[in-house]
Amino acid sequence: MTALLLTLGLFVLAPEKTPGPKVDDIAKDFELLTPAGDKVKLSKLAEKQNVVLIVLRGYPGYQCPLCNRQIGDFISKAQSFADAGSQILLVYPGPADQLGKRADEFLKGKKLPDNVRLVIDPDYQFTNEYGLRWDAKQETAYPATYIVDGKLKVRFAKVSTTHGGRSNAPEVLEALKKLK
Repeated sequence: MTALLLTLGLFVLAPEKTPGPKVDDIAKDFELLTPAGDKVKLSKLAEKQNVVLIVLRGYPGYQCPLCNRQIGDFISKAQSFADAGSQILLVYPGPADQLGKRADEFLKGKKLPDNVRLVIDPDYQFTNEYGLRWDAKQETAYPATYIVDGKLKVRFAKVSTTHGGRSNAPEVLEALKKLK
């Protein structure tokens, strides 16, 4: 695989260990804003239901097609997540300048169901706190998915140190079933 990447002129540096919180860690609480300016706090959401926390690549200079595909998968199964007693929180990181506008562009053509919210992470405050900053040219954050329970305990964690290898809705729904 490395030879193929080098042949294509791609160079990928992966971290020594998987970044971000691990299963059984306590997730750091945070409060971020939606593009419309509404406050969303992890602990408040988790009081009511498990939170499926999905960290996107945000805006690395373009709208990530893999992020779009991944979120389309989760949105299409939003009712299944609601039936499983969970809600989805999407984190969209990037430089603060025009991040709300970029997030609105990302959401264009998508209708977020009631149990799905998107918040913006200006200047990577959350991303850095969670150890998910992919600090390379045209990168923002490692794509990651967590299930966080009412005590902010991480019950599922999947972090990709490449653009692919992300969680999908059926895999996360299966993990939610195992928590019951």
